[in-house]
Amino acid sequence: MIFAESPLKGCYNITLTPRGDSRGWFARTFCKETFLQINHHKEWVQMNHSFTAEKGTVRGMHFQHPPHAEIKMVRCIAGAVFDVAVDLRKDSETFLQWYGVELSAENKQMIYIPEGFAHGFQTLTENVELIYHHTEFYTPEAEAGLLHNDPMLNINWPLNINNLSERDTKHPLIQSNFKGI
Repeated sequence: MIFAESPLKGCYNITLTPRGDSRGWFARTFCKETFLQINHHKEWVQMNHSFTAEKGTVRGMHFQHPPHAEIKMVRCIAGAVFDVAVDLRKDSETFLQWYGVELSAENKQMIYIPEGFAHGFQTLTENVELIYHHTEFYTPEAEAGLLHNDPMLNINWPLNINNLSERDTKHPLIQSNFKGI
């Protein structure tokens, strides 16, 4: 695995380094020892698998409030997405800045999103599948989100958005007095 820090401190692109032969390939997606390079010490307590059928769909921007804030690691195993992380950390130099990266089954990239970030993605193909690792259990009362088109964020989605859940249309706009989480 190769770790490359994004412009948002603590958020990493992770490139898998498959080893292959005539049978195919094998790649490690997590090693506790290797992840110490990026100071990851927490346990992954939950893994999720999502499927999104329609190209142009946006899911997000989701996060959990402390004390249930979570680290996420996301990998695309079918199709392709534009994956976005937004820094919501109080006093961060990159507060309310976003970072986007293409994750696909083909490029074998992952994104590591630290606590205090919102996360979402847009499908670039049909029939997309993602695998998520989480360091906290899903806690409905701690769940929150940002609008995908909030002018305070100005996320540059690559495609027209043609599918969005009703829940994701109801997140509040960021107010000018928002200080972070």
